[in-house]
Amino acid sequence: MIKHEVAEVGEIEKGSCKIMKIEGRSIGIYFDGENYHAIRNVCPHEQAELCKGKFTGTTLTSKPHEYIYGMEGEILVCPWHGWEFDVKTGKSLADPDRYRVKIYDVSVEDNRILVHI
Repeated sequence: MIKHEVAEVGEIEKGSCKIMKIEGRSIGIYFDGENYHAIRNVCPHEQAELCKGKFTGTTLTSKPHEYIYGMEGEILVCPWHGWEFDVKTGKSLADPDRYRVKIYDVSVEDNRILVHI
């Protein structure tokens, strides 16, 4: 596994994503305010640039007529058709066993953000 330097700590603001080409792959590096996440920038539905979508939350499982919002900043919504993916696992919220996006390990060393490919 090779570590690729993608940014310095503080360069990627909370809630934003930096899209980079690493070994021919388009990858988005997202900062949720505490942790960095790296996710492939391709939606499995129609190949949209997934990381140009919004990072948001979603409604959680609840009782009928009860709406509980959660997972703020953990859900990436595809800009084309609204498919939702968990940035921590890459799994689709609609069908997690069938659809997922590749995620990559991220580390911080000497104030540098590294993506492991």
